[in-house]
Amino acid sequence: MDATQDKRLFLIDAYAMIFRGYYALIRNPRLTSTGLDTSAIFGFTNSLIELIRREKPTHLAVVFDVGRASVRTDDFADYKANRSETPEAIKIAVPYIHRILEGMHIPILGVEGYEADDVIGTIACKAEKEGYTTFMVTPDKDFAQLVTDKIKIYKPGLKGGDIEILGVDEVKAKYEIEDPKQVIDYLAMMGDAVDNIPGLEGVGEKTAMKFLKEFGSIENLLANTDKLKGKLKEKVEASAERGILSKKLATIICDAPVEFHQEQYDLETPDFEKVKEVFEEIEFRRLYENLYRAFAPAATETAVVSEVEVKQAAPAGTEVKGQAMQLDLFANFEELDQATSTKSSIEHNDHLYQFIDNPKAQKKLVDNLLKQSAVCFDTETTSLNELEAELVGMSFSYKKGLAYYIPLSENREEVLQTLEIFRPFFEKEDLLKIAHNLKFDYKILKQYDITVKGAMFDTMIAHYLLNPDGRHGMDYLSEVYLNYKPVSIETIIGKKGKKQGTFRDADLRTQTDYAAEDADVTFQLYELFAPQLKKENLEELFSILKCR
Repeated sequence: MDATQDKRLFLIDAYAMIFRGYYALIRNPRLTSTGLDTSAIFGFTNSLIELIRREKPTHLAVVFDVGRASVRTDDFADYKANRSETPEAIKIAVPYIHRILEGMHIPILGVEGYEADDVIGTIACKAEKEGYTTFMVTPDKDFAQLVTDKIKIYKPGLKGGDIEILGVDEVKAKYEIEDPKQVIDYLAMMGDAVDNIPGLEGVGEKTAMKFLKEFGSIENLLANTDKLKGKLKEKVEASAERGILSKKLATIICDAPVEFHQEQYDLETPDFEKVKEVFEEIEFRRLYENLYRAFAPAATETAVVSEVEVKQAAPAGTEVKGQAMQLDLFANFEELDQATSTKSSIEHNDHLYQFIDNPKAQKKLVDNLLKQSAVCFDTETTSLNELEAELVGMSFSYKKGLAYYIPLSENREEVLQTLEIFRPFFEKEDLLKIAHNLKFDYKILKQYDITVKGAMFDTMIAHYLLNPDGRHGMDYLSEVYLNYKPVSIETIIGKKGKKQGTFRDADLRTQTDYAAEDADVTFQLYELFAPQLKKENLEELFSILKCR
């Protein structure tokens, strides 16, 4: 890269991007032939290569947290204390990422006792004095406090959206403030659950914005609490000391012991052989080709690098084949996975879905269900409004590919008689009941005098904890995690509108396939999510949320 073409410095928040890469691929992890999980390595490295290809930066560095952040924990021992253990795949990934960065001649930065935020802030401020424009590559909102005319946030896009570059005007508009530095006061007032910054008691996002408009800073707020009323006044005054502490914790340090010598940040041509060695070890064959494309000369910034140019850039003896799949730096990995894979469906999937419509057989099914340790159930209704919905049927599954459907009468008295057969199942305390959006099924059954008791597992809540920013619908999760496309309800009852029917209008075979499939898919999701919750130390939080 030609360091004389302009003065742009890109500073990558390493762990933010490593975690992002890991969780973006968590439902379909990349595993080597030996079973090594390389999702975090691939996600980060691919994003780095695409950033270089897209932006052609002249100067670049990757910044890591190093050791214990003593500058903050000395003031507040519980700073970041609520964070769960780092996933093992990320711990394994970091040494590989270091080797890749070394092979690419990209500086690896970090200062013992300081966070990556502090190192990025310090370098950005020093580079600004040298006339550089710095782009902080991170989704972290805390960095907004550093934004100036020459320091900007290069923010990942959400749900497939494009990147977002936040300058002074964008930060001021986003937080409705007069100066980006007021973001520190914003964080100090409302606190930050991620970093365990306490903030002021009773102050959330909206109240913090309101206070900033009226008082401008946390200090001015605390000096004028006589203008507040009621319980809020009492809470703010009682937590004033921790509010001031929170401001100190939220402030990114800009004088960490690190220097900016521009020649050390020049983006150079990689040592392709050294990178190749690491890529071969972790089986990144196609990504190797993308690396050449990122550094190959282009006629224009948007030109597509030809295969000839790639071959010319590659070291002797390297085989370069056709166009490799190039992921956008901040693309929606979820949509990408769907677009590039072939989904199985009910027509091509081995399964046994049966309907059971007589009491004798239903009682035998209940006896079988009671022998299981975990069973998924699902209700089919005439509406999604639990206050007006009527039960049309129920489905049960406790093994992949096997599910049973119980059609129910339009006559409420007959429905109640059938439900009595299944009452022992729903009320058995030591049998785990699984459902997706279990709260809905619980409310529906409650209207028929059936109370679901004992241990419960909601796959929707489980996925929310594992991937908060993702989508949580069952059909979507099935496609992403199981590579299976369920039957769409709209193919049965029609699209939304006046002409849309109800599930009761469908014939019995159609009802059976749809309802049984729902239970089967949800049970398979449970088998994936339950061990993942345990691995991520989220079981306790899951237990709390599912009870609400």
